[in-house]
Amino acid sequence: MKRAIFPGSFDPLTLGHTDIINRGITLFDEVIIAIGINADKKYMFTLEQRMKFISEAFKDEPKIKVMTYEGLTVEFCKKVDAHFILRGLRNPADFEFEKAIAHTNRKLSEIETVFLLTSSGKSYISSSIVRDVIRNNGDYTSLVPDTVRVM
Repeated sequence: MKRAIFPGSFDPLTLGHTDIINRGITLFDEVIIAIGINADKKYMFTLEQRMKFISEAFKDEPKIKVMTYEGLTVEFCKKVDAHFILRGLRNPADFEFEKAIAHTNRKLSEIETVFLLTSSGKSYISSSIVRDVIRNNGDYTSLVPDTVRVM
């Protein structure tokens, strides 16, 4: 089975994320959306809210699982027998950052990173931008799936 993980904090899930996930499931038998837990990070949404946003968005897709993990992503990959890490790229800065992580992960393991370019109409969307729009009472609904509703 070709299993990939799509790691992130998903604070919150965006249409950019769903774009990569929906395209990723055409490449892999299973995609595990892996919510990383970092005790030092301050999240806008609780872990339970983030899990619900994702689970509801993909409730009709049997090739998707939602899990949480702590620690190194490659160790989580080994734990769930995933041989691929799926990542989205929005711009050249993303590529440089993700390339360094991919090289490090490859040095630590046999895990391969697969990059997909975010669709052009969604390449400007990031969780941090969505959080800023929400904080300032803006209309964020065109940036997230319908399952992400906070107001």
